[in-house]
Amino acid sequence: MPRLSEVIAALDNLWPAERAESWDAVGTVVGEPGQQVSRVLFAVDPVQEIVDEAVKLGADLLVTHHPLYLRGTTTVAASTFKGRVVHTLIKNDIALHVAHTNADTADPGVSDALAGALDLTVVRPLVPDPGDPEGRRGLGRVCEVRHPLTVREFAARAAERLPATAQGIRVAGDPEATVRTVAVSGGSGDSLFDHVRAAGVDAFLTADLRHHPASEFSADRAHSPLALLDAAHWATEWPWCELGAAQLDEISDRNGWDLRVHVSKTVTDPWTAHVASAPTSSAMGAPN
Repeated sequence: MPRLSEVIAALDNLWPAERAESWDAVGTVVGEPGQQVSRVLFAVDPVQEIVDEAVKLGADLLVTHHPLYLRGTTTVAASTFKGRVVHTLIKNDIALHVAHTNADTADPGVSDALAGALDLTVVRPLVPDPGDPEGRRGLGRVCEVRHPLTVREFAARAAERLPATAQGIRVAGDPEATVRTVAVSGGSGDSLFDHVRAAGVDAFLTADLRHHPASEFSADRAHSPLALLDAAHWATEWPWCELGAAQLDEISDRNGWDLRVHVSKTVTDPWTAHVASAPTSSAMGAPN
């Protein structure tokens, strides 16, 4: 049975902390280096619901994509929700390790997992990491569809293959346009519009698309007539949990650790319901 320090060293080899963005907070948040690890749980969010799941599972280590503390704090009091997470982890001898932007740009990383879930063939990074001479690491991925689809069909595939959320998939663009090439980026992606436009793809699937950037990007469709597909943030990053768990499983087998590695299927997307607008043939829902 490996010690936490050994497992963390293996995770750091997969997702080195020095490759995280300067503003990020990655690495081990809670955990005694000498404690033994037999069971690991992967999840997107280090929220109380996930920590309770780790307790029930008997996990010794929780690996999440999102940080617990992204900004500084002055308290871990159990009266705060993040403090309660810390207290629960420590009381139950569960370590917490975070791989965020260092997992986004990894090879393979978050966007590779997203592309795999959508049955896309990865061609190259959307924003290559200049520190990678092989040109495989970087943010987002440029992909090919195995067989051409319409935007409508591709959106339906995303809705079917990504975890179900209240949001589903929002689309901007011609539903009947043909899709052969796609850019994907797990998590918030509207800061990448310039790179997407330069990639010359037919569609861009990401999350958290804001009104003004999406509106301005769509208005320039004469120069870049591609479709936008907006999925839930959590849903675009959850496939990485399965990828990370598989990578740790392989490391465990290679080292004879016999770890039991699990992926949480608990939906921690904050939106819990969606009510579609009533169809109308007139502007602003005015009576016919």
